[in-house]
Amino acid sequence: MMMVAAVAIVMGMSACGNDDDEPAQAVASQVAGSYTGEEIMTVMGDPDKGTKTFEFTKASDTSIDMTIPEYGEGMMSLPALLVKNITLTKNGDNIVGRLASYEGTVLNSKGEQKVYSVNDVTIIFNNNKVVVTFALKYGNMPFDFVGQFSGNKK
Repeated sequence: MMMVAAVAIVMGMSACGNDDDEPAQAVASQVAGSYTGEEIMTVMGDPDKGTKTFEFTKASDTSIDMTIPEYGEGMMSLPALLVKNITLTKNGDNIVGRLASYEGTVLNSKGEQKVYSVNDVTIIFNNNKVVVTFALKYGNMPFDFVGQFSGNKK
């Protein structure tokens, strides 16, 4: 009788520790919003700093879409660029987003369709702050942009 009771207790305790049936935490809702801060775009080794606002919208409970704001002027101008389905994971107090690569198209100021790719995206959210790093290739421009952004949630 004691053996049956001990087995029942052990089985009950191990069942309580099973997280397989629990839904994924809705981390995207926790970080969605507008973040304003300093963006540094480095082109051909030359950094350019400015104040920008990045937008993060919920795509699913565990993924977000990111809008990189427009950049530059004249021949060096880029429209705002959307990066979709960045997967989020919870890592301690941080919510981390990573995406190896994303390709999209956008209309420029002349109404022409341009192809762009965003690579090596890393996003770290912590306590209403965000840090973003990425590499960007736009249209036929012969060089990559390397972006860094650090901002606070509005």
